[in-house]
Amino acid sequence: MSNTAYRLLEPDKQNAEIALVITCEHASNQVPAAYRNLFVNCRAILASHRGFDPGAQVMAKAMGIHFGAPLLSAVTSRLLVDLNRSLGHRHLHMDSVRQLPAGIRQDIIEHYYLPYRKEAERLIKQQIAQRGKVVHLSCHSFTHTLNGVVRHADIGLLYDPARSGERTLCASWQAAIKASAPCLAVRRNFPYQGRNDGLTTALRKDFPPEAYLGIELELNQKNLAPAQHWAALQKTITTTLATVLRGYIS
Repeated sequence: MSNTAYRLLEPDKQNAEIALVITCEHASNQVPAAYRNLFVNCRAILASHRGFDPGAQVMAKAMGIHFGAPLLSAVTSRLLVDLNRSLGHRHLHMDSVRQLPAGIRQDIIEHYYLPYRKEAERLIKQQIAQRGKVVHLSCHSFTHTLNGVVRHADIGLLYDPARSGERTLCASWQAAIKASAPCLAVRRNFPYQGRNDGLTTALRKDFPPEAYLGIELELNQKNLAPAQHWAALQKTITTTLATVLRGYIS
C-alpha cells in the first residue's frame, strides 16, 4: 500500500512469534513536484546523507521480508520535512522551506508529516492490541565522518536507558552481533542518544514500557560497499535480531 505521504509494505502473513513494526523515516530523497523549485541547486545535498539515509531502506526492507513485519517508509526527503523530528524542532525543514509562508509549511506538515506519524501510531496500536507487546525498529544510517570527526562504530543501537526492556534488548543484541561478527564495532546510544527528539521518543509518551520497545538501528554508511560485505552485514543484523527477539516477544 502507498500514498503520497508514505509507503506501507504489509506481509500477507505476519510472523507468529514476533510482534515487530519497522519504519524508515529517511528512506527517500525525493521531492514532490510542487516543491522542486526550492531545491534547484540542491542536487548534491539531496544525494548526500543530508537528503536521506543511504542503505537504511534496503536494511529495513530486508528485515521486513525476513520477519514478515509491516514496513512503513517515507517517500519524501527529510529536507522537505523531517519525519523524525517533532513539530517545532529547528531542523524540521531545511532553510528554504522554513522561509515559506506559514500556510504552505502547514500544508506540507498536513500532507506528509502527520499522515506518516498517524500511520506509525496505528501500526503500533494494532500490534499491541493483537500481541500485548511490540518492538518498533526505526532504521537509519549515519555518515562515517561528520564535521571532520570520525565516528568509530559500524552499528549503533539507540534506546531509552530508563526503559529496562529496551536496555536489555539492545545489550543482548549487541552481544549477539559481537559473537556472530567480532570484527564489527557495535555501540549503544551512538552516534546519537536514544532519548533525543525522534519518532520513538514521541511514541514512548503514548505507550507504556511493558507494551512498547522503541529501538533505532543506525548503520555506518561506510559499510554499504563492497556489495558482498553489505550483504553479509544485513544477514548478521537480521539473524542476530531474530535470535534476540524470541526472548522478548511471544
